[in-house]
Amino acid sequence: MDGAPVCHDVRMSIAATVALLLIAALHAYILVLEMFLWTTPRARGAFGTTPEFAAATKTLAANQGLYNGFLAAGLVWAAVATDPVRFRVAVFFLVCVAVAGVYGAVTASRRIVFVQTVPALIALALVLAAR
Repeated sequence: MDGAPVCHDVRMSIAATVALLLIAALHAYILVLEMFLWTTPRARGAFGTTPEFAAATKTLAANQGLYNGFLAAGLVWAAVATDPVRFRVAVFFLVCVAVAGVYGAVTASRRIVFVQTVPALIALALVLAAR
């Protein structure tokens, strides 16, 4: 066997790990916005809410933020674990992110599909290609 497939596998593995960590960082940022900054102009701008709505939904947003934190934690776990755990955890949490993005796009804002689902599916493709 020549060195090309091994080199390719390593590059794909690095790309998959970087994608996992970027999506984890996104969900950690969403956690901060939803749990701690929900009523601030930054979070209201990101989510398109009014001060009144943000105040009335602060507890619900914090709950959502906690779930985003669980997604971030799972993605970091996948990035640092070894196979076969790495592969299984990565697939599970990326599918969770993709499904949550589809649900959010249907129920809240269509742009969520581009913020969550598309990156999760790209990362999933990288994880599968690295396998």
